[in-house]
Amino acid sequence: MSFSSDVKNELCRADIGARHYAVAECCGVLLFCNRFDGRGVRIVTMSDAFAARLPRLFSRAFEVSFDLDPEREGGAKHVFTVADPEKLGDILDELGYERRGLVSHHVNLGLLEDDGSRAAFLRGAFLAGGSVTDPLRRYHLELVTGHYTVSRELTALFHDMGFEPKGLSRGGNYVIYFKQSDAIEDLLTTAGAPVAAMRVMSARIEKGMTNLVNRKVNCDTANVTKSVEASASCLTAIRLLRESRRLEALPDKLREAARLREENPEMSLSELAALFDPPITKSGLSHRLRQLRELAEAASEGDN
Repeated sequence: MSFSSDVKNELCRADIGARHYAVAECCGVLLFCNRFDGRGVRIVTMSDAFAARLPRLFSRAFEVSFDLDPEREGGAKHVFTVADPEKLGDILDELGYERRGLVSHHVNLGLLEDDGSRAAFLRGAFLAGGSVTDPLRRYHLELVTGHYTVSRELTALFHDMGFEPKGLSRGGNYVIYFKQSDAIEDLLTTAGAPVAAMRVMSARIEKGMTNLVNRKVNCDTANVTKSVEASASCLTAIRLLRESRRLEALPDKLREAARLREENPEMSLSELAALFDPPITKSGLSHRLRQLRELAEAASEGDN
C-alpha cells in the first residue's frame, strides 16, 4: 500500500462531525473530483476507505444519496455519480451556486470561516484530488483540480493559513504542490492525518542522521587518507636522507623524530608525539617532520 493510500485511510477515520463540516468537506471533494457541473457529479476513487465515507458524507451534507450503488471500473476503481436534477439542485444550493446555467467553480469562503471548516475542506480536496510521495523517497504533496479559479483561490487560502504552495499546469489541470517537509507535516496535521505527519517527520530525522553519518565517514576517510599520505611522504624523505648519509649529521631532535616515525608508520601525530621523552606537542612534531621533508627535498635538488 502506498503512502498516499495510508494518508487517505487515516483521513477517512476522522469523524464527519457537524453538518457544516460535512458541507465544507464535500465542497473540497467536488472541486477536486473528476466532474462537477450543471449536468452532474462524477467521483472516481481507488480508495476503499474514501468509497465507504462518501455516501455518509453526502447524506450528512446534502441529505442526498448517489444515483446508483457505486460502479467498479476495472475491478479497482469506485465510481459515484449524481445526475438527478433535484439532487444536483440541492447540492448546488448548499454550496452557494446557481441551479441554472453554467457552474462558475470557485471556493466559497463563506463555508470556510473557521479552522474546522478549512480543515474539512482540505481533507475533501486531498481525498478527491491529492497525492503525497513516500517521504523516504522525496518530499512532494500535490492537489490537482481542473478549475483555474479554484487553484488560484485555494492558493490564496493557503497563504492566509500560513502556507507557501507553488503551482503549475499539467495536462489541462492545475496543480498546487509542496516540496518542504515541514509544510507537508503541517498540512497533513491540519487536514486530520497526524500519524502520517509523524512519518514525514521521522523520515526527515532519519535522512538527517544518515547525511550526518555520511559526512562524518567522508571526513574521517579524508583525514585518514591525508595522514597516510603525510606518513608515506615523511618515510620517503627519511629514507632519502639515510641513503645520502645526511641523516646521522642531523640534530638529535630530528634524528629522534625520524626514528620514531620509521618505527611507528601507522601512528597519528598525537600518538607519535606522546612517545617522546619528554613528550612533545603535536605541532612541535609536525614542525620536525616538515623539516625532514624540506631537508630531503633540498638534498634531492642538490644531487641533481
